[in-house]
Amino acid sequence: MKIIAFGDIHMSLGNFAKIPEISSADLIILTGDLTNYGSRREAREILNQVLAVNPHVLAQVGNLDEFEINAYLDALNMNIHGQARLFRREVCLMGCGGSNPTPFNTPTEFNEKELAHTLDQAYLQAQNFIELAEPLERHKIPLILVSHTPPLNTALDRLLDGNHVGSSAVRTFIERKQPPLCITGHIHEAKGSDHIGETLILNPGMIGKGGWVEIVIENKGKLKATIQ
Repeated sequence: MKIIAFGDIHMSLGNFAKIPEISSADLIILTGDLTNYGSRREAREILNQVLAVNPHVLAQVGNLDEFEINAYLDALNMNIHGQARLFRREVCLMGCGGSNPTPFNTPTEFNEKELAHTLDQAYLQAQNFIELAEPLERHKIPLILVSHTPPLNTALDRLLDGNHVGSSAVRTFIERKQPPLCITGHIHEAKGSDHIGETLILNPGMIGKGGWVEIVIENKGKLKATIQ
């Protein structure tokens, strides 16, 4: 299975259609910030461009998306914010969109308590999905956390001035649950990778600048993820 993930679109998909094998990938994940302070109309424009290349898409809002986009994604049955999805019984994905508070009062921000609740809600769904699998298959289903805002005090939440602005709730969740992979974004200048315990965390930066994540899941649940 191949999954391609990217975000921080801000109404500019760049050359995303030239990503190798994007049209044949099993799944595309949009990690947040489809728009710049945009609503349903702007989100539809971006989603239609992606869907024209590959119809298998899951997505969530970022902090620069108006929250009405969340309901639009629900209506399209592609939302992962506060939800989990068991995809083809090979991988389970859970999402946490928006961001912790910023100095800019962007449209979709949550306090840390709200983010913790969103993560717990999505994780409970993920557990329920995995429990439905055959007992011998459960350990083979990796969990991927898609969090628009990065965890606090990592290489991926650091501004150019050195300040860390990520979420303490996201960090605490990762420390407790240790999903194999977390894909994040939000802080464009912090493109790169880091670890919290056994969890690999990847921030590919803006898709308009060519940043994306390739995830390959092989037999028996082996997961490999790289920034391209």
